[in-house]
Amino acid sequence: MQAKVRTVSFQGIDVVPVDVQVLVAPGQLAFAMVGLADKAVGESRERVRASFRALGLALPPQRITVNLSPADLAKEGSHYDLPIALGLLAAMGVIPRESVSRFVVLGELALDGSLSRVPGVLPAAIAARAAGRGVICPAVCGGEAAWGGFDAARHDKDGDTGQPQIIAAPSLLALINHLRGQQILPAPQALVAEDRASYPDLAEIKGQESAKRVLELAAAGGHNLLMIGPPGSGKSMLAARLPGILPPLEPDEALEASMVRSLAGDLGEGKLSRRRNFRDPHHSATLQALVGGGLRARPGEVSLAHHGVLFLDELPEFNRATLEALRQPLESGRVTVARANAHVTYPARFQLVAAMNPCRCGHLMEPNRACGRAPRCGLDYQGKLSGPLLDRIDLVIDVPPVSSADLALPPPAEGSADVAARVAAARAVQRERLAELDRRGKLLAVEADQSAGLLADRARGWSKPRCNADTDGALLAAIAEPDAEGRALLTRAAERLGLSARAWHRTLRVARTLADLDGADSVRRLHIAEALSYRRPQPRAAMAA
Repeated sequence: MQAKVRTVSFQGIDVVPVDVQVLVAPGQLAFAMVGLADKAVGESRERVRASFRALGLALPPQRITVNLSPADLAKEGSHYDLPIALGLLAAMGVIPRESVSRFVVLGELALDGSLSRVPGVLPAAIAARAAGRGVICPAVCGGEAAWGGFDAARHDKDGDTGQPQIIAAPSLLALINHLRGQQILPAPQALVAEDRASYPDLAEIKGQESAKRVLELAAAGGHNLLMIGPPGSGKSMLAARLPGILPPLEPDEALEASMVRSLAGDLGEGKLSRRRNFRDPHHSATLQALVGGGLRARPGEVSLAHHGVLFLDELPEFNRATLEALRQPLESGRVTVARANAHVTYPARFQLVAAMNPCRCGHLMEPNRACGRAPRCGLDYQGKLSGPLLDRIDLVIDVPPVSSADLALPPPAEGSADVAARVAAARAVQRERLAELDRRGKLLAVEADQSAGLLADRARGWSKPRCNADTDGALLAAIAEPDAEGRALLTRAAERLGLSARAWHRTLRVARTLADLDGADSVRRLHIAEALSYRRPQPRAAMAA
């Protein structure tokens, strides 16, 4: 008696098909599992035994062999429980073998036979739909699988719709009854989370008008931002209010971000959210926690912040190697984790926002409070940040202490809602401009990323420009060409400040966003001048001057 059930293995964002082959044959009584299974997969035999016992079923008194093919691919995770159980049931004749032949199966078994949530259902469902298969998963993951692009399934008496469908079962017993035609499970619905999270309001911050202006600029164009100031000046407060002025995710952006969260097991109830992620890891975070990696090459904070914000407070306190690892994803929008036993790629198109003190004591620019080692202490402290990393930050601003006069003033009238409306209008202009260029064939076609396997076509979106901060090359020249006075100013400034080619282009991106906020069609001299005021190759340069 033999049966085969299709499931998947995850290699980064890639979904690799795996066949669970079950053979029940005469021989020494055993339950053997082969095919490079890790401990979690190996323990599934006990969960399968217990769930069968809960249903009143007994394993046949024969030799049971489970082969996970391809055999040279490492298998890990508890989602192999359900395909192994269904393979056994098909080999034993409890369910028809044809009933599971057109499905990709994922699910973890509890000892009482119920099905528990497993990570990665969303990318698995997308890959299954692309391969013309349906999905069998736990009921708690049904809403997540429904976002895989399936048509609404119409279950007939035999459960055959002629189209890929989703079977989301609460327990193994309900799934068996459905596959035997004795019960019809309802089709799960694709749901969107009600994003009613309340963010702190900008109106709560007194003073810091210049910093608020730069925060709006960063939100409008998706630019990276570094704030430098003494303790208590409001840097963290400003960063915490950034999500409240960012526009919601577009549908394709929400799907990409949710795929990464699904792999990390962080999708909650399986509902897609259009709220941008705001990740703020502690400065003790390791390199693997920030960019991804570890024993199983899991996604890191840069990938969990895909299409969102990564806030690094106390930037110089992070490990130097950890910060340097940000350089590649900041440019490419993806991170590749290369290990001896894994080579995986995750999307990482995030907006970096960082904050730091000017020196270790934090009062370098305050003559009455600075330590006796000034300015040497500031040079040493800020020297922890490398020039190449700082070159990738578009906006660098000083956040001075809030004066007592500002604290005594009433709260400002303009709040986050007013700023968010201007940011949304600027983003809408950018989307329409990029869409028009795409219709005219001005955008370069992005080739499918072969490292993404079955999801290679969807990985095109990782490099797709979505705002001014993503533009480069000929596209940037087409949308941000300054007028004659602006170009002359930028040329002189580049010579005097020693701007790199990267800094030149990033200045143009910021100037384009300033023009969008002003409602201007072209980039003028005043936009270049303001963009240059935020462009400092190294933050310590202004202090040393």
